[in-house]
Amino acid sequence: MIDSEEAARRFCAERVGPAAMARLEALATKLAEENARQNLVSAASLALIWQRHFADSLQLLDHVPRETGPWLDLGSGAGFPGVPLAIARPDTAMILVESRKRRVDWLVRVASELKLENCRVIGRRLEKVDSFPAGAITARAFAPLDKLLALSARFSTPSTLWLLPKGRSAAQELLDQRREVREMFHVEQSRTDPGGGILVGRGTPRLR
Repeated sequence: MIDSEEAARRFCAERVGPAAMARLEALATKLAEENARQNLVSAASLALIWQRHFADSLQLLDHVPRETGPWLDLGSGAGFPGVPLAIARPDTAMILVESRKRRVDWLVRVASELKLENCRVIGRRLEKVDSFPAGAITARAFAPLDKLLALSARFSTPSTLWLLPKGRSAAQELLDQRREVREMFHVEQSRTDPGGGILVGRGTPRLR
């Protein structure tokens, strides 16, 4: 379990090279500056940014083969997990969808300033985004599982990987779904939250 900022930095450094670590450092600085202008993340979490945001995002890499792409990140907000993943996988297209204008502006600016050429920000509601086949779909605090699947199933294929950090509600959310969804997903223990879980699945959910 990653239980300190030092451990979180080591965890990230084991998964990315020096150039990516430098970009993560720059992201931490930019996020703190922007958080003074708009409430992207809780102020308390900035003191634990490597544990709560960076390692929390990069742990998803452990469940996805390197050649997987493109990635679709739903409701990217402050940029998690999409921006750290784009930093970690510069050879993989990362598509961030966010509808709130100020957050869209932040995501576009930080992707440009960090020179993340693989990162594209779509500033509109997911319902208005043209469909495309995603290799992986991620979302953190986007919507309850049933609504999330209803909105995003059209982006999935039989080989699409789903990685949905759900905190302490992961097991219960999955238990509340119909059998087809329960069979599609399983819960992985979060590396950054002892009570948290990540819903990991593959395929296209069958919707009613």
